[in-house]
Amino acid sequence: MKKITPILFSLYCLLSFSQTNQEDFSRMVEAEMKSAATTMNLQVNPNTQNYDITYHELRFTVDPNNTTPYISGVVKTTFTALSNMSTVTFDMATALVVSSVTMNSANLTFSQANYELVINLPTTLSAGNSATVIITYAGSPPQTQGAFTRSTHNGTPVIFTLSEPYGARDWWPCKQDLNDKVNMVDIYVTAPSAYVSVANGFEQSVTTVGSNKTTYFKHSYPIPAYLVAIAVTNYQIYNQQGGLGTPISPYFPIINYLYPESYSSATAATQLGTTPIIINLYESILEPYPFRNEKYGHAQFGWGGGMEHTTVSFMGSFGRDLIAHEMAHQWFGDKITCGTWKDIWLNEGLTEYMAGLVYENLDGAAAFVSWKADKITNITSQTAGYVYLQDSDLTNVNRIFSSRLTYNKGSMITHMLRWKMGDTAFFQALRNYLADPSLAYGYAVTTNLKSHLENVYGSSLTEFFNDWLYNQGYPSYNIVAQNWGAGQAKITVNQTQSDASVSFFEMPLQIRFTGAGGVIHDVVIDNTSNGQQFVVSVPFTVTGVEFDPNKHIISKNNTVTLGNDIFELESTISLYPIPSNTQLHVQLPTNIELVQVEIYNSLGQLVAIHTNEDMDISNLNSGVHFAKIVTSQGTFHKNFIKK
Repeated sequence: MKKITPILFSLYCLLSFSQTNQEDFSRMVEAEMKSAATTMNLQVNPNTQNYDITYHELRFTVDPNNTTPYISGVVKTTFTALSNMSTVTFDMATALVVSSVTMNSANLTFSQANYELVINLPTTLSAGNSATVIITYAGSPPQTQGAFTRSTHNGTPVIFTLSEPYGARDWWPCKQDLNDKVNMVDIYVTAPSAYVSVANGFEQSVTTVGSNKTTYFKHSYPIPAYLVAIAVTNYQIYNQQGGLGTPISPYFPIINYLYPESYSSATAATQLGTTPIIINLYESILEPYPFRNEKYGHAQFGWGGGMEHTTVSFMGSFGRDLIAHEMAHQWFGDKITCGTWKDIWLNEGLTEYMAGLVYENLDGAAAFVSWKADKITNITSQTAGYVYLQDSDLTNVNRIFSSRLTYNKGSMITHMLRWKMGDTAFFQALRNYLADPSLAYGYAVTTNLKSHLENVYGSSLTEFFNDWLYNQGYPSYNIVAQNWGAGQAKITVNQTQSDASVSFFEMPLQIRFTGAGGVIHDVVIDNTSNGQQFVVSVPFTVTGVEFDPNKHIISKNNTVTLGNDIFELESTISLYPIPSNTQLHVQLPTNIELVQVEIYNSLGQLVAIHTNEDMDISNLNSGVHFAKIVTSQGTFHKNFIKK
């Protein structure tokens, strides 16, 4: 079991912003708002912080035929004391009436009030020791958060649960603060024999007694209370197979629980055909599916959107974007869960980016560019907003589940990290993050991911995180390009920011040059300051220029200008970057050879001589210097600033 201070959970949604997906997106947002109170109670329950839960045996009896939602249960919980305890407290709706609590077959006294079940232990349980209690209860779960729902589909009743973020306590006694993953859980669901039951983990057995049958599921991976889920109706099972099938990574079952009307129409089965393709893609990019010893699958339920319950996502529909998003949560959200509400982007941003990689890998580069363009359009529809939440945001579900910031900007920040680091380093860092034994099947915060990214990248990413994650807004670029001698072009970059919290966004920028006959040449420049100039090689005369053609950067209102001036030889020779701290480069037309560069300080004293175009100036004093550039076609003078 892993512990951390209050954690979040998130209900995840499909976030494609093409016109055809707007209706699905609206349903997704509506589902999120239904599943959480407008104002969240983020206060950790201090009465549940003195123990760790290590095991649950959950026995639930439900009947979809009852028009009033009702559940009876027997919950066996093993816990370890973190300090000496004379009572143990569980989160539990007062509407659920406890009839008995036992320990070692002896009855214990207890009380219920204010969403708590307080059990009096027979003797003081010392820190480090464990105990097991068995709670028997029954009642109608509260309907305020929709955690336990009785509905119908095509005239047939269905029961399903969705406990985000504090709903588990509405239908079973648990530790609801989302800071304690249970090592293992056994789930027994008893329902009328005409129905099929679904739960986390792998089905172990089905036992029929009279008119009821009990289905037993075992889940042997750590899981928080909010991801425990059950559903019961007349499901039709549709089986698939996932996995890349190597000796190290064998196949695993994909089990889909469909409403019969969806199964018979063949539409759902056709849509689900993408499931093995996507999960195999994710395995090839990341690592083996984290719960492959059990199953993956989907269970149809009555809300729009979906919910990534561990090993079985509850789905309102089966569009590819939704399948991709909920599935990716099995890695980012279920295996590693973000450790605070402020870090929600670790679940939603990373997951939504994985859904974007489906476009890139299955549909091609142009579709991926379009996906990113849609994200950027939505992100820049407003000029401000943090991705990493502030304390003042934590009572506002609309802000926590902001599609623009948490999902879309979070996903584009993920892409910009990939763009900055390069594919090899970025994906290796993600794999290292997922494999970290201190994080795997536990909780993580942003600094955990940042450390893994930096370890592989080899450089600090503090500037990047400060600009894009912790502060607000986006840049607008002014790009001026000019033909600059034979086989060269000069680029001048200026930038403004939409929000004053960031003084400058440092990023590598892609510039595309076009020439006669439609020829294309892309260059990447590392933009670190305003007014920065670059001279780059281009194998043709430039007739057109485009900024960020592949949509690697969040930006808006960019202007790009191609200058038409004809330059004298003096103008085609330049020094860059200016200002510079350690390295200075002299740029010459391809038909001119460098003899030497003499560098003078502001007093006119000769301080260095270089014979190469790349010069180390780290030993120079800060301030203005003068360069005498001696070439095969004459001598030229340039000024530069040493930082």
